[in-house]
Amino acid sequence: MPYPKGHKIKVRNTIVESAAQAFRTHGIHDVSVPFIMKGAGLTHGGFYSHFDNKEQLVAEACRYAISDTIALLQKVADQEEQNPKINAVIDYYLSPYHRDKTEMGCIIPALSAEISHSSEEVRQVFTLELERMIAFISDLAGIEPSKGSALFSTMVGSLVLARTVNDPELSDSLLSSGKRYAKELVTI
Repeated sequence: MPYPKGHKIKVRNTIVESAAQAFRTHGIHDVSVPFIMKGAGLTHGGFYSHFDNKEQLVAEACRYAISDTIALLQKVADQEEQNPKINAVIDYYLSPYHRDKTEMGCIIPALSAEISHSSEEVRQVFTLELERMIAFISDLAGIEPSKGSALFSTMVGSLVLARTVNDPELSDSLLSSGKRYAKELVTI
C-alpha cells in the first residue's frame, strides 16, 4: 500500500525538527544521524532517502530553527502592549527560561562556534539566516541594520556566556547586564 500524498515531506519535516532540537542541545558534532532519526521516531536507514548527507540536514535545521525563533519572538512582541516592543523580545531572549531551555532556544548562540568549521553550504545558509534575524531585530526595534547587528550580538553574547558559566549568580548577572545594555543600544 503506497504512502499517502505528502508523507515524504511530513517525514522530512519531522527529521528536521528532531535535528534542530538535537543541535540546539548538543551541538553538531556530538549528534549522530541515528540519534536524530531516533528522536524523529524513525530508523536511521531511511535518512538518505531524505538527505544527501548530514551537512544538508544541518543547513535545513538552521533554516527551520531560525524561522521558529523569529516566529516565537514575533509572538512575544505581539503580546507586548507597551512600546518599544523590542524590550519584550530582549527580556525573553535574555531570560533564565531561554537560557535553560536550549532544546527550544535560538540556534545561533548554540551553534555559532561550530558553524565556523562547517562546510561552505552550511555557512552560507547560516549567514543568510543570521542576516534575516538581524533584519527582524532591526525592524522591530526601528533601528538601522548596523545598530541591529550590535544589538543582536549583545543579546547572543550575553546568552552564550550565561549558558557557559557554572555559577548561577554570575549567569543571572550576565543576563541582567545584557538586558540593560541591549535596551540602552535601542535608545542611543
